[in-house]
Amino acid sequence: MNNLKNKKIAIIGAGPGGLTLARLLQMNGFKVNVYERDTDENARPKGATLDLHEESGLAALRAAGLMDAFMANYRPGADRTRIVDQYGNIVFEDNDTDNREAFRPEIDRGPLQKILLDSLEKNTVIWNSHFISLKPDNNSWLIEFKNGNVVQADIVIAADGANSKIRPYITLIKPFYSGVTVVEGAVYASATTTPNMHALLNGGKIFAMGSEKSLIVSSKGDGSLVFYTGCNTAENWVKESGIDFSDKKQVINWFKQEFSDWDPIWLELFENASTAFIPRPQYCMPLDQTWKSLPNVTMLGDAAHLMPPYAGEGVNMAMLDALELSQCFIDDRFQTTEAAIFAYEKQMLKRASETADMTMQSTKALHAKGALNFLIDIIGGA
Repeated sequence: MNNLKNKKIAIIGAGPGGLTLARLLQMNGFKVNVYERDTDENARPKGATLDLHEESGLAALRAAGLMDAFMANYRPGADRTRIVDQYGNIVFEDNDTDNREAFRPEIDRGPLQKILLDSLEKNTVIWNSHFISLKPDNNSWLIEFKNGNVVQADIVIAADGANSKIRPYITLIKPFYSGVTVVEGAVYASATTTPNMHALLNGGKIFAMGSEKSLIVSSKGDGSLVFYTGCNTAENWVKESGIDFSDKKQVINWFKQEFSDWDPIWLELFENASTAFIPRPQYCMPLDQTWKSLPNVTMLGDAAHLMPPYAGEGVNMAMLDALELSQCFIDDRFQTTEAAIFAYEKQMLKRASETADMTMQSTKALHAKGALNFLIDIIGGA
């Protein structure tokens, strides 16, 4: 028997990557807990829908035995895509949702989280566990949490996202600024609140491009929508702009000025936004990053290879990381955690570098002249 099964594994972060890994490890007899800073699974609002790809997100769910649950919860038709110009004119439409070769089904984050949580053994996830520090303890770790709890684990896996607190224990390599800042907003009950945009959305996604800017709108299964502007800005624009993003009037004024040559149709989103706007400068890990593998700590998802969202690979990469890491832990060729982690990190870093390169090219192209044609070529050729 693989001696890694005798190890106590702690996963920090209950996102799709961390939960997928926990499921895959438990299926194979590993002892694992997931520690999540949220107080419970409904502690914060869920973002946009996720499109899962055959070779990554869906492959992980298939290995986890969860495809039936997924098929019962995904949103048929939510992958309908409209590419429009800044005046709201539809320039390309992709409604071929029955094309299995291009099958990238959409699922809301909430239902995906529930599928994964329900698949785990009882009390696997320890909520209200805000990570503070790791301390070496012989060949294992003591993990300290904000609530005062201290737990011991033989292996620690960072699945704690873009601002990972565990990553610095592995490498000091930091992300670089991509050149683009996103402003995120949400609208509840979009059918009645923003009827024009709801009609244009048609239950799927809108990609609007023009004047070296983007505006992406995504429907959700609860009748709400989320939207994201993308603009080329200085790295510190959020602070230097002086905008209070919790003040709707200030954000509307910014949008009117920044998107002054866009049709007023888009104002409907900002005037009816239900929550405070969230500015998000977009970062990416260096494409050539590497580090010396450690014997008892590693990372997956954004913690390992943060990148902008403009290739739709984030959640898929995290879930594929979980699949590959679990396979390395299960593989009898690797009799030590160090060997398993080294094998995983080697292939993960190579794959992440290639995907980040593609993502950065896409990020630049979608915020440059000719963005509409670039996007049509990608989606039309999918």
